[in-house]
Amino acid sequence: MTLDPDRSGPQFGGVGHSLFQTLTAGGRMERHRHAHAYAALVLSGGYVEAGDRGRFRASPGQVLIHGAWESHMDAVSASGAVVLNLPFADPVAFGVGRIADPDVVARAARRDMVEALGLFREALTPASDDGGDWPDLLAAALRRGPDVGLEAWAAGAGLAPETISRGFRQVFGTTPRRYRAEQRALRAARALQRREDPPAALAAELGFADQAHMSRAVAALTGLPPGRLRVKSVQS
Repeated sequence: MTLDPDRSGPQFGGVGHSLFQTLTAGGRMERHRHAHAYAALVLSGGYVEAGDRGRFRASPGQVLIHGAWESHMDAVSASGAVVLNLPFADPVAFGVGRIADPDVVARAARRDMVEALGLFREALTPASDDGGDWPDLLAAALRRGPDVGLEAWAAGAGLAPETISRGFRQVFGTTPRRYRAEQRALRAARALQRREDPPAALAAELGFADQAHMSRAVAALTGLPPGRLRVKSVQS
């Protein structure tokens, strides 16, 4: 078990983590998904995370952003890590940020979540990712356009298709085909929440075979059919 909750700290629902979380030294959590958006602020130690926003080497003061229904895997350093998980649904485009003084936010979180989130938003700035190896470049290409042809990409990179399948899975915990399908489903789920276009039109725009194909993909990702997802968005 990689994550060991600090039960002495306050808890909040929806994220699937406690507010303050201890990550076991040398531990590993395979690719998994969270239903709700949150931000992980590293207080001490570090770990490598590879997910739907890229691959990042997290160290104290860094913030990893996770949108609703996004997936990632984690490999914890030999020193372990302590993380502050904050419910954070602001629509930021970046995947990793930085807080100059994480202890200030951590102290506030123990007494007042509203104060902590205010301090967090004021102090959060974007940071650059580690992505430079070919798995990172392929993941970025799939996030930009889930219709990327894997064989063509492999040929352009001078790699065999089986090499990119095996190597990508080692880094991101899933195959490039699966990653590509989940990126398309994420785009569809977010479009259904933010736009009023007919589902059939969205399905065609986003590269699904048809509306039924999109509905199945969205339901598998979110647990909700497209119609229910739109109702839930309006209610919230």
